[in-house]
Amino acid sequence: MKGFLYHMNPLLDFSGLPRFTEIRSKHVAPALDQLLMENYALIERLLADASVPTWNNFIQPLTDANERLSRLWGQVSHLNAVLNSTPLREVYNANLPRVSQYYAGLAQNLALFQKMKAIRASAEFGTLGVPRQKIIENQLRDFRLGGAELPQAEKARFLAIQEELSTLCSRFSDNLLDATNAYTWLVEDEAELSGMPADERQAAAEAAQEEGKTGWLFTLKAPSYGPLMQYADNRALRKRMYVAYSTRASELSPNAVVDGQSRPEWDNAPLMQQIMKLRAEEAHLLGFANFAELSLETKMASTPQQVNDFLRKLAQRARPFAERDLAELREFTHECLGITDLQTWDISYASEHLRRQRYAFSEQEVKQYFPEDKVLEGMFKLVESLFGLHVRSAPAPLWHMTVSFYEILDSEGRLVGQFYLDLYARSNKRGGAWMDDAITRRRTAVGIQTPVAYLNCNFAPPVGDRQAYFTHDEVITLFHEFGHGLHHMLTQVEDLGVSGINGVEWDAVELPSQLMENFCWEWEVLQDLTRHVDTGKKLPRGLFDKMLAAKNFQSGLQTLRQIEFSLFDMRLHSDFDPDGAQTIQQLLDEVRSEVAVLIPPAFNRFPNSFSHIFSGGYAAGYYSYKWAEVLSADAYSLFEESGVLNLAVGLRFRDEVLAVGGSRDAMQSFVSFRGREPKIDALLRHSGLLVENLPLAGLS
Repeated sequence: MKGFLYHMNPLLDFSGLPRFTEIRSKHVAPALDQLLMENYALIERLLADASVPTWNNFIQPLTDANERLSRLWGQVSHLNAVLNSTPLREVYNANLPRVSQYYAGLAQNLALFQKMKAIRASAEFGTLGVPRQKIIENQLRDFRLGGAELPQAEKARFLAIQEELSTLCSRFSDNLLDATNAYTWLVEDEAELSGMPADERQAAAEAAQEEGKTGWLFTLKAPSYGPLMQYADNRALRKRMYVAYSTRASELSPNAVVDGQSRPEWDNAPLMQQIMKLRAEEAHLLGFANFAELSLETKMASTPQQVNDFLRKLAQRARPFAERDLAELREFTHECLGITDLQTWDISYASEHLRRQRYAFSEQEVKQYFPEDKVLEGMFKLVESLFGLHVRSAPAPLWHMTVSFYEILDSEGRLVGQFYLDLYARSNKRGGAWMDDAITRRRTAVGIQTPVAYLNCNFAPPVGDRQAYFTHDEVITLFHEFGHGLHHMLTQVEDLGVSGINGVEWDAVELPSQLMENFCWEWEVLQDLTRHVDTGKKLPRGLFDKMLAAKNFQSGLQTLRQIEFSLFDMRLHSDFDPDGAQTIQQLLDEVRSEVAVLIPPAFNRFPNSFSHIFSGGYAAGYYSYKWAEVLSADAYSLFEESGVLNLAVGLRFRDEVLAVGGSRDAMQSFVSFRGREPKIDALLRHSGLLVENLPLAGLS
């Protein structure tokens, strides 16, 4: 019977790549039933085994079983994110508590914890390689953080918290997706689209046609919303779209009331409040003063205070630049655009016009040089130059007709990794860009398991009969996600728990992704990424020089914006009392009054769509973008010193950072690559904020 189930259910086939063309929502529950039954039976056998626990008789079989479950649920989660449908969402949300319950129960199983401690104390531990020792140390930590040492009554409560949190975080994402999809605005008079580029108008016209309407349809999806806010001369239209976007999934959302009926189920505010209560309770059960302290147990940073000091000192450095940026923008909009009361819905539009005036180019002009095929070709060539690898397309079962699949080969033609590339926005795909693992490298009984990654973006799809063209910012985003993918795929570790990004401190995991972004500003690299839509010529040096001159345009404002989000996140998880009088929005207002120079209007409900911290794994960890940027900028400075396409430096980065995964501490990997501990100077120089060498707390 078991063999029949495995044969008939594509989710139970772990022999190769996921069978995406065959997976249906009806397969989820039966597959999960099968694996949970097997895993619970295995745990019983392991606990009943009276022999001395070892890596081979205890850790390995449990790892094998958990990997099968992780791969099954990973496919379901991935499809729920990129091909969301009512049947799939229902089955996902119905079974998510079962998966959460299994992993939470595993983490707080004291008998399993005791066996793991016995292996740590045994003579065998000293004979294990460094990666396996690191896995055991990590798992002992995770048992403690998972509640294994709690009294039985508190274990039950801890388990209930994990289940409820997983459900609430999933609902947060669903609400945001629904609220984003529900709002559209049809422009019927083309005169209202003054300033909008022709290709953006055509995309809006095609969107309207797909809905059976005449005119130009705009949505809150990034490829539609972003260009409108950047180029549309119609200030009233910009305000309308900004209000809808900034109030998504809140009580003020334009679609919070449908046909005269309130839609409170789309308001994320109650979910956020409950999430914070549960996280605080979880931390207190484990003996931490707050959730931030719990979160930092698995990160490079030591305390919330250390993070806050780092952020505030960086804000102090950036603030004069941000104040100058804003003053210049206000003066320009007043004198050149006739806007005397600069509002947040004017920022992107006014900034684009100021950029054009100051640097004599527009982002739309640059976009014409970045066709999809040339960008991918150039990005793959960079990987070949830096790491001695070759990337080629390959066949695979795909979940959507616009998805592609690739293989990475080493210099001897051996398969190193594989990845899916899903570039375009869709109504049933969550927003943003991200990398996730499909299969992780490890040694099995039949050899080395090839790592496979998902790379996801939300770029505008092709318009008319031409291929997709990307903005330079979108190219940077693609390189960022590919950097995460390389971290996952180029690992040489053979044990699952520290292979690829597994086991890497969260505030260091952005190092490879942010390092890859830097290559998008190199003349040698851009020559291989560009081909003009009409002339076929590469990006001219004159335009590149203008782009480079504008690289740090408004970097002060951008830096303060990231610090605002990071400080809000850290204070929310360390200072905020979910049972107190202060609301989440009021805390954000307090943070803004401290560090921001550009204050959004009172109706702005940013927290309601802050999926990074409420449903995306960055809770008390959003600071890691800036923290890791210190690491990535300093690491990249070695490429700058040695030649940005220096193969020796590239291979050194591959060997000392990418290959080792989480098998050693991130700081040790950085020092092994750079030859010293990180310095802040490179980040300040790259951001245009380096005036003098002032040390920052938290980083040497």
